[in-house]
Amino acid sequence: MDHAWPLEDPGFVAAWRAACEADPVLAHWRIGAALRFAVASGSAETTFAFGEAPPGPPAFTLRAPPSVWAKFLAPVPPRHHHNLFAMRARVPEFAVEGDELALAQHCHIARRTLEVGRWLVLHGTQANAPVPAFPRPSLPEGEPAAIAGAYLPIRVDGTAYRVYREQAGEGPRDLLCLHTAGADGRQFHRLMADRRLTRHWRLTAFDLPWHGKSPPPAAAPPGSWRLTTDRYVAIIMEVVRAAGLVRPVVLGASMSGEICLELALRHPEAFSAIIACEATDNIQGRQTPWANHPRVNQSVFVPEWVFGLMAPQSPAECAAEIWWHYSQGGHATFARDIEFYSGEWDARERVHRIDTARCPLFMLTGEYDYSCTVEASAATAAKIRGARFTAMPGIGHFPFAENPPLFAEHLLPILDEIRATARE
Repeated sequence: MDHAWPLEDPGFVAAWRAACEADPVLAHWRIGAALRFAVASGSAETTFAFGEAPPGPPAFTLRAPPSVWAKFLAPVPPRHHHNLFAMRARVPEFAVEGDELALAQHCHIARRTLEVGRWLVLHGTQANAPVPAFPRPSLPEGEPAAIAGAYLPIRVDGTAYRVYREQAGEGPRDLLCLHTAGADGRQFHRLMADRRLTRHWRLTAFDLPWHGKSPPPAAAPPGSWRLTTDRYVAIIMEVVRAAGLVRPVVLGASMSGEICLELALRHPEAFSAIIACEATDNIQGRQTPWANHPRVNQSVFVPEWVFGLMAPQSPAECAAEIWWHYSQGGHATFARDIEFYSGEWDARERVHRIDTARCPLFMLTGEYDYSCTVEASAATAAKIRGARFTAMPGIGHFPFAENPPLFAEHLLPILDEIRATARE
């Protein structure tokens, strides 16, 4: 694909608008909307209106040169060019002009409009079938995981919590799975169904307090969740104790990948190995006021904010689950987690002290992660003697949730090596 939007073709523009009008996803999302926005490629520009769109100029314009849009429109876009938030973060030539609040309120509509247009460019304006809700490869349905759930009573900083945990697998070795910011242990359900894992490992995933099925402490004010490095480590160590895990291997990504590094530093004797995905010693620029704003729908903005962190090749079923999970987070929970992930967390002056002779450290980062890039993770791994870093092509920020079969190709050899080393 070497062409940008054909915005100077009236026939294409008319077909794009008609496809948006007929799109079943936008039919739900335009309810209550009052939006006019524009897409600009070079000197060409076209507008889209939804609901009771006010007259006048567009609320915002998504503008990029044709060369940038051409990459976005490729059958498999290169990294950083696959989503509007990815381009905004990593492509200097891409710009959002206009009302930032309007974009935050309607980013799902803008993203879907681009998705519909991209489908027409790739498949032709005469395509009769509707654009899939998630135009991605499909994942064959497998056997559901045999999961057992229970609540664990723990106490951290003098506060009592009821933490929900799930387990699958016969063991005999333990693999502790840590979910990402604003999410919960459902991210591991597909890995828990993989018999290649469960034959040899007992997988345990738990929901942090205020996440998933783990409620806030009794009578805690809504939105008062806070996560710090010390509290995060303490919660994990309490769960290890309460769940009866024996020197588990720990697997995490994003904010849980960060805390994996801290576990390797503080408690190397407690773990057989650490697998830190999408991890680095410091992340800047991921906090956003719109994740906890009175005029922005958190249950729409948050899943859209993270949607572009996935690779475009990741299966539709997994992408849909991640969007849904992130739409269900408790009030301000994601925002508070990100205050840790891209704020309080700063291990730049201590990761070099991790002793991989006491606790092996494996680091993996997905090609399409524009928050914690491959380069950022590699730079952190280079500070840690003995750390082993691998870049994962075709994967984004949520490896175990967005593409479990592909991630397993990286995970299984590591786990086999850990098992073999333990037998020696």
